[in-house]
Formats: sequence, C-alpha cells, structure tokens
Amino acid sequence: MEPMFTPALHRQRHQFVIDFVLDLGCCECVLLKQLKFHREIELLVGVDIDGVQVKKKMHGLAPLSTDYLQPSYDQLRIELYQGSVTEKDARLRGFDLVTSIELIEHLTLADVELFSEVVFGYLTPEAVIVSTPNSDFNPFLPGLVGFRHRDHKFEWTRAEFKSWAMKVCLQYGYEVELTGVGQAPPGQQERVGFCSQIGVFHRLGGKERYNMFDEDAEDVFSYTLLYSIIYPSLHDNNIFRRVLVCEVVYWAEKLKRRWIAEETGERDDTDDLCQESHVDTEETQTACGAEMKTLVDQEEEGRELRVSVPLAVLWCCCPKVSVLSGSVSHLRLLLMDEPGVKLSQDGSAVLLNHQEQDLDDDDEEEHRADLEDSGYTEAPVPPQR
Repeated sequence: MEPMFTPALHRQRHQFVIDFVLDLGCCECVLLKQLKFHREIELLVGVDIDGVQVKKKMHGLAPLSTDYLQPSYDQLRIELYQGSVTEKDARLRGFDLVTSIELIEHLTLADVELFSEVVFGYLTPEAVIVSTPNSDFNPFLPGLVGFRHRDHKFEWTRAEFKSWAMKVCLQYGYEVELTGVGQAPPGQQERVGFCSQIGVFHRLGGKERYNMFDEDAEDVFSYTLLYSIIYPSLHDNNIFRRVLVCEVVYWAEKLKRRWIAEETGERDDTDDLCQESHVDTEETQTACGAEMKTLVDQEEEGRELRVSVPLAVLWCCCPKVSVLSGSVSHLRLLLMDEPGVKLSQDGSAVLLNHQEQDLDDDDEEEHRADLEDSGYTEAPVPPQR
C-alpha cells in the first residue's frame, strides 16, 4: 500500500498532526520523535498498551547533544505510559491536543464506546485528531483481501466514520471536520475519499467547559509510567548562566580578534558584527557609534597586555547576549559573580588577557576553528549553585 503514495501514507498522517500533544497508541514513538523538535510544545505524552514495545523505542526520545549545547527557551517534558485507552488516568487530563492515529480499528466496537467516553468525556482535550482506514478506498489497494491488518476488528466506510463522529460531538460537546490523507486515483476522489480518513474535533466552550467537567472528575491513576525526561532549557538557572557566560566569552574573544586584526592591518570576519545588530536604543547607538571606533581599550600591566571589551559593545554586537540579559545593566549584574568572566573594576567591560604569542597565526587559526566548530569558547563552566 505504501508505494502508492508520495510521501508514504504514514508520513502524511504524522505530518497532518504536526501541521496542526498526548499520543494514544504511541507504540514505536515515531510521531513523538517528530513532535519533540517543535519548540512551542511543553509536554508530550505517549500511551500504549504494549509496554515491551515502548521500552524498546523510548530511549530514542532522549535529548541530543545539541539540545545541551543550544538549549531552548521553553522547557519540554516527555512522558511515556503503559495503559489502555479504554481506562481513565487523571494525569492525562487537560491537554490541548490528543491524537489517535490508526488506533480505534484495533478495538472492539464495545471498546470504541469506552474510548469515546475516556477521551471526549473524561480527558476533554481542546482538540482531538482521530485517523482510521477508509474501507471505501480498499478496492484500490492491490492484492487486499479482507481488512488491511490482521488485528483490525473493523474498517469503517466514510458514512460509518461520520456517524460515529457526529454521535461523539452530540454526546460530549464537540464539533468535527472530516478530512484525510492519501489521495484517490484521478477522477475517484469524490466517490471514494481518502485512503486514511481523519476527524479533527474541537471542543465547544473552550477552557470554561473543561473546568466544569474538572470538578466532578475521578482522580484515578491506572497507567504505569515507563519513561520521563525533561529537556535542558534556559528555565534552569545553571544552564542559563552557563549559556550566557559561554556567549559572552566567545563574542568577547571575537571582538578582541577584531582589534588584533586592526592593529596588525589584517581583515577579520568580525568587522561587520555590529552592523548586523538588531537593537536601536540610545544607549546602544552611543556605544556602537563613538566606542566602536576604538572597540576595545588596551592597557599594559608589566609585560602583559589586557584587552577591555565594553559590555555595551558586546550587548550591541551579540543578539543572543542581548536577548538573554535584556539590558546592559542587567548583563553587568548577571556577570558580576561569574568566575568564568573577568570584569573591569567599574563592571563596564570584560577583561581579556592578551600576550604577544597570541598573535601567532597558527595558534589564532586553531583557536578560531575550535570556537566556530563548537559555537562556544573553552571558558570554564560556572560551578553549580
């Protein structure tokens, strides 16, 4: 069946959900793996009755190394449960979206009634997406005899699916839009519909209706938690400070190299940094106007040269630093007690040591490559607090 469709039918079903997040019948966690990259999602929960299969696939949902190097602003939590969609569990109430992709046809008709009661009557999410095979389309599937899968208990026609959907809407207070994925052959779409039919349900009454149900809801916990992970995010103070310090030191080093390039008559690729600035405050314009002409100050202490990068210039040139700190004054407060950053006596600039051997071309190129490959400097990570 899959070669008939481009993209493959299962990919079209998943993309339909993404374009629109508790996933009932998560099994191999394929949909959850795609949804985790959507940073606007705060909580993903998957439920499946086959705990063994879930355990085999659940570690594929763990954070990647890039999630630690570049944590998001919003925090994502993923949980996987073993349980039946015909049983209630209070931990699954209050979701914005519940998906059931090619699941209900594996239930008996009696269990479909329980599924409807649990999902629409107890969980009461704001939206529900249900997909199931369209038996009207089956004659176009080569070699198919009977149902599409040996475990299917039924396969509904479009009329049967619509009848069930309208009954759910009337009973539990939803409205539904019927659609699908998997186009029929040319000239047959209107007659047979989509290969996989989909109902998109929206709860009438919004949050107010949920609160009305919430007062009488049962606090039952029938599912078994198999997996839970919290992704790194800037909500974690330790992660926030580590990222801020790394960004500050990295960009201060880049600005220092710009000064070195100007002193030696070479061109550095950081020359246009501040031209890309997205901020337009009076304070920043002063810094990027008058101070940018000298960019960094220098003073000699004995045989050591110290380069001073003004925080105002740093804040102007690095969008991420400005977003994280909010203002130059707040940036100063955040950096005052950080051992990974050395500030000037008045706290207005980052101080970087610079010795003559720093000008060695090979060392400079190697250092530049290390910085750009990692996205951060090798500055010490601040201790846990």
